[in-house]
Amino acid sequence: MSPFISIIVPVYNVEHFIARCARSLFGQSMKDIEYIFVDDCTPDRSVEVLRQVMDEYKSRQLNVKIISHNCNQGPGSARNTGLKIASGEYIYFCDSDDWLEPDAMERLHETAQRTGADLVWFDWYLSFSSKERWMHEEEEENPIACLKSILSGKLKFNLWNKIVRRALYIEHEVYFPEGHRMAEDMIMIKLYAYVNNICYIPLPLYHYTCNNYSSLTNSHSEEYFIQIRHNSDAIIHFLQTIYGDMLDIELQYFKLNVKLPFLITNDKSSYKRWLEWYPEANSFIKRNTVISFKIRLLQRMAVYRQFWYIRLYYFLVYKVVATIIYK
Repeated sequence: MSPFISIIVPVYNVEHFIARCARSLFGQSMKDIEYIFVDDCTPDRSVEVLRQVMDEYKSRQLNVKIISHNCNQGPGSARNTGLKIASGEYIYFCDSDDWLEPDAMERLHETAQRTGADLVWFDWYLSFSSKERWMHEEEEENPIACLKSILSGKLKFNLWNKIVRRALYIEHEVYFPEGHRMAEDMIMIKLYAYVNNICYIPLPLYHYTCNNYSSLTNSHSEEYFIQIRHNSDAIIHFLQTIYGDMLDIELQYFKLNVKLPFLITNDKSSYKRWLEWYPEANSFIKRNTVISFKIRLLQRMAVYRQFWYIRLYYFLVYKVVATIIYK
C-alpha cells in the first residue's frame, strides 16, 4: 500500500539547519509518510548530520530514502529526482533550512481525505532570528480563481505550503525545469491549471526561515536573471496556450510581480532592468488593486524614473524598519 504522502527534501549546504528540519519531519504525529532526501552533492556535513538525526527515530528509518547526485545539479533537479521515485498519493516539497509544525501532515491528511482535494494549501510563518510573522493566505472557490489570485500577487505560488496529488505530476508530465534553476516554484502555477478540487487550511503549518530580510536585493549574476526571465516567459506561454486570452489582464499583473524585486534595491542597474522587462505591463499598475497602494506607488514612480523615491523607499522599509522589527 502506498503511503499517503511523499516528502521530498533537496539537501545542499545546510548542515546548520538540516537537523531542525529533519526532526520536524520525523516527529510528525502522522505515521503514513515516505521521506526522500536528495543529496545534491553537498560540500558540507549535511548528510552526516541527517543520518545522526535518523538514528533518533528508529521507527522512521524504513521509510527514509537518501539519494545522492554525482554532481551539483540545483534544487530543481533534486526535486525531479525525488518525484521520479516517490510513491505517495500526494507530494510535498520541504526546504531543508525550514521546518514544520508537528501535526502539519496529519491536518493535511484529514483535509485531503475529507474533501478529496487535489491540492491543499495553508498559512505559514515568516521566521526571523527571534521573531515570527503569521503570513495569511486567501481562500478561493476554484482553481481558476486561485490562478488569477496567484498571477495578481494575492496568493503565493511557493512549493512548501502546498500538497499536490502525485498523479497530476505524472499524468501531465509536470517537472522542474532542468538547466534553469531560478523561479522554479512557478511550476505550481502549471499544476493549478490541472487540479479539479482545492482546499485551504487557515493555519500556519510551516516556518520559512528568513534571517536576512533584504536577501532579495543581493547582487546576482546575469545568468540568474536570464533563468528567471526564461521560466517566466515559459509560464506565460503555457497559460496562453491553455486559456487563450482569458487571463490576459492577470498575466500583465504577473509580469509586474516578476520584475518587482528589481525595485527593492538601491542598485541602479536593477532599475534599468525593471524598465526593460515587460514594459507593456506598466499601464496595468493602477488596475491591480490586490497589491498595496505603496507598492503601486513604487511602480508608478519607476515608470516616471523617479528613482530617488525608490532608493528612499528601500532605505526606510528594508534597511531601517525591517532591520529593527524583524531581527
